[in-house]
Order: sequence, then structure tokens, then C-alpha cells
Amino acid sequence: MPIFVFEGTDHQGQTIKDEVEAASTEEAVTKIRDMGYWPTNIREKARKRRAAAPSRPGARKKTFTVGRVRRKDLTTFTRQLSTLQDAGLPILRSIRILEGQLRPGVLKNALMGVQEEVEGGATFSEALGKFPRAFDRLYVNMVRAGEAGGVLETVLNRLAEFREKAWRLRKKIIGAMVYPITVITFAALIVTFIMVYIVPKFEEIFVEFEVPLPALTKFVIGAARSMRFRWPYFVIPAIVIPILYKVVRVTRVGRYVVDFIKLHLPLFGTIANKSVVSRFARTLGTLVASGVPILEALNITRDTCGNEVVARAIGKVHDSIREGETMEEPLRQSKICDEMVVNMVAVGEETGELDRMLIKVSDTYDDDVDTAVESMTSLLEPLMVVTLALIVGTIVISLFMPLIQLISSMSGGAGRGG
Repeated sequence: MPIFVFEGTDHQGQTIKDEVEAASTEEAVTKIRDMGYWPTNIREKARKRRAAAPSRPGARKKTFTVGRVRRKDLTTFTRQLSTLQDAGLPILRSIRILEGQLRPGVLKNALMGVQEEVEGGATFSEALGKFPRAFDRLYVNMVRAGEAGGVLETVLNRLAEFREKAWRLRKKIIGAMVYPITVITFAALIVTFIMVYIVPKFEEIFVEFEVPLPALTKFVIGAARSMRFRWPYFVIPAIVIPILYKVVRVTRVGRYVVDFIKLHLPLFGTIANKSVVSRFARTLGTLVASGVPILEALNITRDTCGNEVVARAIGKVHDSIREGETMEEPLRQSKICDEMVVNMVAVGEETGELDRMLIKVSDTYDDDVDTAVESMTSLLEPLMVVTLALIVGTIVISLFMPLIQLISSMSGGAGRGG
């Protein structure tokens, strides 16, 4: 009878490596669970990996690529893979079909490598894990849980839904920011043009006719001179600040400070907070529903939540559960979630439906984010128009005040001369 080597976790979340004798993978999974372990990886011990197949004439070759896989491409691939698996196609054939329709890029290269690994005897999750540029830890662990539980089709469907909802939320936020950023950019260009090219022309007129200048006009002319002759003071910070931002985020303390500020910004802070809590709840809920042990799920969620403040809170939740306590108290103390979320998580733990409660929390927060984005956009539009009108109006008034005085003096002089 075949012997299966497996990795898993016990009730305390400790990693276990052992062997079990069984006639099939399904029987091995059953025996492992009867032993009180939760399998995360299992394979037949006697199985030997074949050498990689020699390249065939005319076979496709990998192209040189840089960067990571685009979120949209990976989301589309996951949905298509889920559909093919629901149709009953073998995983290797599904990968071949999807890889064949992709354009050269990081994802195509990764799928070629996944094919080679699976043909060589690796499990699908093991193959995915060797290409972290394309498939992150969350992706690999969900697939591994699906393989261990024999529900890969279901897990791929959940993973596709998770990525689709996350992509839609991100797209809405980015789409809402396009208009304000465009308006601000054009407004900055217009003001710069006025200050660099128009104001100096008026200054020449004022100097030539020796017109006494009001304080507002002197201020505007001084600002225009600074933009013309001291432009490095404006350009250098525009270059240094983004670089400094990236350098600060390299350290854990720096990431924490930056992320804390993001969560407490006016207007944007509410959206950032609800977005990151929604991501945390959906990620954890999807992992738990897919069969990933809660401690491992919390570790993955902590590493993929994208916010150091929330990551530290999740770490405290992980420590609490490892010590036999609940998620409720550390979540309440972290203050990253409101009382409704904490209570829903507590009810989910009590009823054994934590995954469903977390998904509901995420759906609710996604709706809140939509509402907050719409409200922010509605508020920013008139605010930007008023701000631009004030800036341009101030410049125009400052230039026309001495100009009117000049015209008046010239008219008076002409009248006296007549």
C-alpha cells in the first residue's frame, strides 16, 4: 500500500510532518484528520519526479520579463481556471489552454514553469509556490488547502470571487481619483503658466511707468520671480519627497508611521480605513472558508493586508488565538474596526460561522467605501473649483489694481494737458 508524506498543523497551530499509509490521497486525508491533524500538503512517498521533458522542436520559449503580474491578468486567469476545473478538465490541460492564449509576459512565463513542475510530479500548489512574482502566499496556500481537502474547484471559485471583488473595489477608488487628479494637474499648469509668462509682462509695464504697487501685487510678483529664478526649490522637493517616502517605508517603524497617518487623514482616512478592514475581513474569511487553519490564515492575512497598523493588530489576534483566547478582545483594543465588526466576529466565533460573518463584514465595508468615495468626489469637485477661482482671481485682482491706477493717472494727465 502506498505511503503518503504529509505536512499539517495540530490544534495548537504547530507544524507537523509525518507519514501515513493509505490506498489513495482521499483515504490519506481522512486518516490524517482522524489523527487530529489538519493536512496542508500531502504527496505519495514512492512518487519520483521525472526529469523535465526535453524541449521539442517549435516549442514555445520564455521571454525576458521584469516586474510582477498585473492584478487584472491574474484575476482573469483565476476565473478562467475555475471555470475549466468546474467543467472537469485535468489541471495540467487547463494550464496549457490558458497559457496558450496569453501574450508574452510574467504570467505566461510562470505558467510555462508551472507546467514543467506539474509534469515533473509536483502538486499544483508546489508548482505555484516556485513563482512568487506571479502567485503570492495567499494564492498558494488557498490552492494547497483545496488540494488537501479535495475541493480545489470550490477553492478556485472562492479565490476568483475574492480577486474580482478586490479588483472592482480598487478600480472604483482609482476611477474616483482620476477626475480630481486631472483637475488639480491642469489647474497647476494654468497657474504656473500665468505666474511664469503673464505676470512678468505686467511687471515690466509697472516698472516702466513707475507705478506704486499694493502689497498683494508685490506678493504675487515675488512669487512669480521665485518660480522663474528659484525653480530648483520647487523641483527638488517634488523629486526628493517620493524617494524619501519609499526609503521610509523600507523600515517597519517607517511603514507604521506612514500607514497610521493614512488612516487618520481627513476625507481619505475613512476610505483607507474601510478599504483595509474590508481586505482583512475578505482575505481571512476566504481562507477560513477554504479550509486553511485559522492561525495560518491569520499569518497570511497579516502579510497581505497592505497596512502595517492593521498587520500589528492581526498579529495580536494571532497571539490571542494561539493562547486559547478569542479574536474579540484584541480586535476591540486595536480600534481598527468599529464595534459592529467586533460583535459580528464574536458571534461568528461562537456559532462556528466565522467565515460567513467576515465575508458579510467585507461586503458591508465595500458598500461603505463606495458611498465614501462618491461623497468625497462630490465634495472635492466644488472645493477644487472654488480654490482654483480664488487663486486665479487673486492673481488677476493683484495685477489689475495697479493697472487701473496707471490708466487713471494717464487719463488724468491727458485731461490736464488738454
